[in-house]
Amino acid sequence: MQTIKENIEQLKEKIAAAAAKADRNPENVLLLVVSKTIPTDRIELARDAGQTDFGENRVQEAREKIPKLPEGITWHLVGHLQRNKAKYCPALFDWIHSVDSVPLARELGKRYKDKGKTCRALVQVNVSGEGSKFGCHPDLAEEIFTAILEENSLEAVGLMTMPPYSYDPEDSRPHFESLRNIRDELAGKGYGQDNLKELSMGMSGDFEVAVEEGATIIRIGTAVFGERNG
Repeated sequence: MQTIKENIEQLKEKIAAAAAKADRNPENVLLLVVSKTIPTDRIELARDAGQTDFGENRVQEAREKIPKLPEGITWHLVGHLQRNKAKYCPALFDWIHSVDSVPLARELGKRYKDKGKTCRALVQVNVSGEGSKFGCHPDLAEEIFTAILEENSLEAVGLMTMPPYSYDPEDSRPHFESLRNIRDELAGKGYGQDNLKELSMGMSGDFEVAVEEGATIIRIGTAVFGERNG
């Protein structure tokens, strides 16, 4: 069985190969290690291997784990966020990938402003229309993106999506392409490139396709830590 460090090294090699295939610089792809359900000692092993960016899915779990881990980690919330949990976010997260409504953007803006902090925020878009997936309808992405821009404590940086699960990574390609097209449409309307530089898409099963389609952040858990229990 490979170690966590070896898994991370192998992932970086695969990222580099996928980037080369698409004539991209692999340094423009952030490996975000998703640590939901993973105990803190295993997260520290990944940290010791040089990993600095980690993602959590649930606020409550993050509240329990993050205080136990060393400083120097950049924390991302990648799971669905209920408005009533936004008050906990400034103490926990530097990035939130799952802003899917104007009211949530407003609430986050207020909470980070009250704490004198800023947060990088992405609009989560449900490009597949799958009922079990969170995220806004593509037609609402601009409205939510604009709401983030209007909050001084939030920095709009891009878009996120989760395609339907499939055993075939190629099934994810059209969904990744759709998110990239939404980003390009927003750019064409005059929104600044700095506010649209991030495409958070791709997980352990399809990240290479995501990189080929322009992902700048890939969210990897299983390929680092192995299969989860929950």
